[in-house]
Amino acid sequence: MPPPREYQTEAVIIRKTRLGEADRIITLYTPGLGKLQAVAKAVRKTKSKLSGHLELLTYSQVTLARGRNLDTIIGSQAINSFLPLRNSLEATSAGLYLAEMISLFTAEADRIDNHKLFKLLVSSLEKLNQGSACHTCLRYFEVQLLGYTGFRPQLKVCTICRQPLEPVTNTFSPGAGGVICERCAKNQALPYSISVNGLKVLRLFQDCAFSTALRLKLSAELNLELERLLRSYCRYILEREIKSTSWLDTLKTFNTNK
Repeated sequence: MPPPREYQTEAVIIRKTRLGEADRIITLYTPGLGKLQAVAKAVRKTKSKLSGHLELLTYSQVTLARGRNLDTIIGSQAINSFLPLRNSLEATSAGLYLAEMISLFTAEADRIDNHKLFKLLVSSLEKLNQGSACHTCLRYFEVQLLGYTGFRPQLKVCTICRQPLEPVTNTFSPGAGGVICERCAKNQALPYSISVNGLKVLRLFQDCAFSTALRLKLSAELNLELERLLRSYCRYILEREIKSTSWLDTLKTFNTNK
C-alpha cells in the first residue's frame, strides 16, 4: 500500500532559499524524518498565509504533499515563534548558529536518533528564548550534538595510552578525538590545552540535563577555552568553517568594547 499523499510533522525551520519569483525551498528539521527540504509556493508574496509560520527558527506543525523530487508545504501552524529570542541580537545569532550546526551535522534521510537531536534543538531555542546565558547554551548544545551524531569526544582516558587522565592540564586533540595526557602530548605540537575545570565541565555536559548545565556560571576565560576547543573539533569533523561563528565573534567584540 503506497504511503498517503499528504502527511504532517513537527519541524524547526533551519534554512530558507529563494526559488523563482515567489517560492522558497525550506529546510526543516523534524523528529521522525530528520532533515528534509520542501517547496513553499508563493510564500514570498505579501498575502501568503504560510510565511509567518515558516520563518527561520520557528517551531511549527507542517503539512506536506509528496512530490516527485521535492515535497510541497501546503499548510503550517507555528507552535512557538520564539518572539523574545528575536528581540535579542545575541540570542538570534546563537539560534542561527544552532540551525547551521544541525544542518551541517545531519544529512537528508540520515539514520541517527532524530528525536533526541530534535528535542535538543527545540530545548536550546527555548532556553535562549527564556534569556538563559547564550554561551552556556551553546557549549551544552555542542557537546550533546557531538554525542548524538557519533563524534562524542573521549574525556575519561588518554586517547593514545588509554590510561585514566590525571587532574592536571592536559591536551585536546581534534584528530585523536579527545584528550591526550601530559606524558603522551610531550612530543606533539598540539595547540589546545584543556584545564582541570574545562575537562570537568565537558564531562558534566556530556551526561547532565540541560537544567543542570545552566546552573553553572562559566567564567569568560573558561567559556573561551571551551569555545575554542569545541570549535576546533567541529571544524576538524566538518572539514569547513562554520559561517555563523564569525557573526557571533563580531557581536562578542562589540559587547566587549562597549
